[in-house]
Amino acid sequence: MIYEKQEGVPKFACTEYSEKTKDYVVLIPIINEGDRIRRELQRAKDYKVSSYADIVICDGGSTDGCTKEEILRSLDVNTLLVKQDVGKQGAQLRMGIWWALQRGYQGIITIDGNDKDSIEDVPHFIEKLQEGYDLIQGSRFIKGGKAVNTPFIRNVSVRLIHAPVISLTAGQWFTDTTNAYRAYSARYLMDERVKPLRDIFMTYELLAYLSVRATQLGMRACEIPVTRAYPKKGKTPTKISFFKGNSELMKILILNLFGKYKP
Repeated sequence: MIYEKQEGVPKFACTEYSEKTKDYVVLIPIINEGDRIRRELQRAKDYKVSSYADIVICDGGSTDGCTKEEILRSLDVNTLLVKQDVGKQGAQLRMGIWWALQRGYQGIITIDGNDKDSIEDVPHFIEKLQEGYDLIQGSRFIKGGKAVNTPFIRNVSVRLIHAPVISLTAGQWFTDTTNAYRAYSARYLMDERVKPLRDIFMTYELLAYLSVRATQLGMRACEIPVTRAYPKKGKTPTKISFFKGNSELMKILILNLFGKYKP
């Protein structure tokens, strides 16, 4: 099925392999993740994540065969969404969030599709959603979390720059603010003072904005321990380039601090 572009939501194709089966959904934005997304989905299957939440792939237009139907079906994926419009991660997440809210999920968990994160921890996010939290941030840096082979520059920039600025903006301390492994309540995302479905969110703006808006509005937020593991050898799995990508992140941080993304 094709959903035409509407205000705040890109045009996208939707292929449902199953109807809605759970109250919660895991959205995984990807583009050409190859074996990494297959390994991540296999681990999700091994830990029976689909018995807690529906798993949905938010694809940015992969061409490497990683979204073949037989592969996704065999790995318990509920639905494949494919963006057919402009934008990067922010557009993929807006596509997924709109679709998930239309489908009636009570909460949304997001996680990268590059096999760095402990997808087996999804039930712990759901527990916090059920306790009434509106934003649950996964962190490798708190007690119980594990940071494995984190590149030195990434470690320093998160701890000394990104986390302090986001925490200042949010009015609450967070430790792992570049981590897209987190959960949102539907109540948070549907609040008229939040409005995540806006075309201003094209790249990483939405993650930064949603990290701070909940506590700005007096909603409950917390961190839970997760594992984020980088490979020992080879290229670091990331879509953020060292110079251009990191400078863009800094710009987003500052704009977010000064309220640029508030509706």
